[in-house]
Amino acid sequence: MLDILLTDEQRALRDEARAFARVEVPRQLLLDMDADKVRYPREYLQKLSAKRLLGLRFPREFGGRGLNWQFEVLALEEIGVLGASLACLYSLPTIVGEALHVFGTRAQKDKYLRPMLEGKLTVAEALTEPRGGSDFFGATTRATRDGDGYVLNGQKRFIVGAEGADYFLVYARTGDAPRAISAFIVERSPEVVVQHVYGLLGTRGGGTGRVYFRDARVPVENLVGRENGAYEIFNQMMIPERMTSAAGALGLARACLEIAARYADRRRAFGQKIREFEGVSFQIAESVTRLDAARALVHDTARVIDAGDDPGRVRRLVSESKKFATTMAWDVVNAAMQVLGGIGYTNVYPIERLLRDARLMIIWTGTTEIMNLVIQHEYYKELLGAQPEARNVEMDAASADVEGEKVYE
Repeated sequence: MLDILLTDEQRALRDEARAFARVEVPRQLLLDMDADKVRYPREYLQKLSAKRLLGLRFPREFGGRGLNWQFEVLALEEIGVLGASLACLYSLPTIVGEALHVFGTRAQKDKYLRPMLEGKLTVAEALTEPRGGSDFFGATTRATRDGDGYVLNGQKRFIVGAEGADYFLVYARTGDAPRAISAFIVERSPEVVVQHVYGLLGTRGGGTGRVYFRDARVPVENLVGRENGAYEIFNQMMIPERMTSAAGALGLARACLEIAARYADRRRAFGQKIREFEGVSFQIAESVTRLDAARALVHDTARVIDAGDDPGRVRRLVSESKKFATTMAWDVVNAAMQVLGGIGYTNVYPIERLLRDARLMIIWTGTTEIMNLVIQHEYYKELLGAQPEARNVEMDAASADVEGEKVYE
């Protein structure tokens, strides 16, 4: 984001996050996570908490800073340069915290939200199941009421942070109706079994695993919101899920672009810097343009969310931001590897690691195809439901009103 467009407070927060990424995260941690030597970097989250960089949007009384989305996307871009794993772990408190802050009781906030932002408890969201992720209402994990609580059975997979989580936000079926799904806070216990089973292409070291619930007892006070009311929670949480993905992708793309541009300015071939060849310089130009366009969309969407705009428009813009920013990151990291050539395919540069990370961003928190479904649905609803205020350009044709020419059936 151009400094001229930022307030002093926004610039200061951006610089805090930038300094954290530069100083507080050792290079060896990134290498060890990618090599699966570190499966869950709890100390990283504790450092973020010590700097009060977790859960920026939540009230100060719970450990946040009372800021808004315009601040959070600035911080996330800076964390995003570290790659997808650390950006995702940074985002989990804001994702799960959304459910607790908007739908949770005061007791739930005191017991789970505040310790999470203080770095005393870690969290994961348990949504995806073996039969699918985007099919929210297809969940088969079931919570059965039993006295003063529920008994939870089922399994979730692809759960980032599972290996180190102290508690989970779990979606489970609580009835037979299609939308009879509820959300629960489920603490780690012998009945909550985590298996680290995935050999991931990238985005490693974030504790991604499969979680089994085997007669896990959940007290009734750990129900988030109302019973069978998780659809409302799911819709609300898709905002932080997808906005954090979009903002993190900005940082990943920026890191790759800067590496490629510096390389093109140093590398010489045929007696000149390779940046002087159009085949290279145009790759850089295209990447700069895509990154700037994605950043503008993400920041505009943040402002729309903060303004409390129509929920349908928010859903559309959030989906556009997630789709456009993550596909942009994939395009930019591939362009960076093309500029570097063969050396970019090695671990001499981090491009190959970031490329592996970027591929998952197009899939998680809703695939690009799911984003397209949401975008067109909300656009049609807005277009066809609104009273026309702008010029009806359809009539600006010579034969626009000729009878019998416009046939639709």
